[in-house]
Amino acid sequence: MKQKQHGFWDDVKKYRSLLLMLTPAVLFFLLFAYIPMSGIILAFKQYDYTGGVFGSPWNGWDNFKFFFDSGDAWRVTRNTALYNIAFIVVNNVLQIFAAILLFEVAGKWFRKLTQTVLFLPYFISWVVVGAIAYNLFNFDVGTINVLLKGLGMQPVDIYNTAAYWPFILVIVSAWKTLGYGTIMYLAAITSIDTEMYEAAEIDGANIFQRIMKITVPNLMPTVIILVLLAIGNIFRGDFGMFYNMVGNNGLLFSSTDVIDTFVFRSLTTSNEIGMSAAAGFYQSLLGFATIMLANYAVRRYDKDRALF
Repeated sequence: MKQKQHGFWDDVKKYRSLLLMLTPAVLFFLLFAYIPMSGIILAFKQYDYTGGVFGSPWNGWDNFKFFFDSGDAWRVTRNTALYNIAFIVVNNVLQIFAAILLFEVAGKWFRKLTQTVLFLPYFISWVVVGAIAYNLFNFDVGTINVLLKGLGMQPVDIYNTAAYWPFILVIVSAWKTLGYGTIMYLAAITSIDTEMYEAAEIDGANIFQRIMKITVPNLMPTVIILVLLAIGNIFRGDFGMFYNMVGNNGLLFSSTDVIDTFVFRSLTTSNEIGMSAAAGFYQSLLGFATIMLANYAVRRYDKDRALF
């Protein structure tokens, strides 16, 4: 008797519950990621409101030439990449350290309380964080300068000095994301087989040896996945953070301007839609190339730990 072939619709029927749960995510990316990709053509057009997206005249590479000839391309690219590299390194190191520390703490209630306290900043809007920073760093009435004046010292003009801001932004990013990352790493640590720790303890391993020989190696797959995902966004600045912390302060652009804020400012001040689209397209290409190279490097080292 001829066996009936298993077709596509049979799989759909069999896994309909799982596919139904997947539908919202598919619709989200379809509506907000794939359909808007048609707007890439604006990077090659001289946009006018009469013709619209598809009716505007083509201008070839002129938008890219304008972006690179402006002298801002290298500055915003450098700032975006260096900030994200600093965020990846500093944030992951602190998150791993905090997760291991919480895991080794014996007190259950202390662990829960610490997790809650660390996680709270993640829910604070960047608008609120920007207001907190302004009240701390303001030259005339900021808390830091008021304390310095009270101690007989000279106030520091932070909002007019670009050199301070790389350190400020890295510290603020670490503070805000510490709790979220710590919980992810803590979940990975708690999934490690406890028998490994018990066997190591019986063999006489101290706490530092258990961390270095068991915890850290077992965390590496999670670290690699999270770092690879972060590398995919290495040329995408956190617009909410940079804009709300710095705003349109031109004195700080040399050390705080990233591709996202540059594109936003181009749209709101010069109304150069084509050039903004070109900068966004350039940003996407850099991100795509970076994630492909990083994934290739991981595959060469250990293909089981690569994303694809």
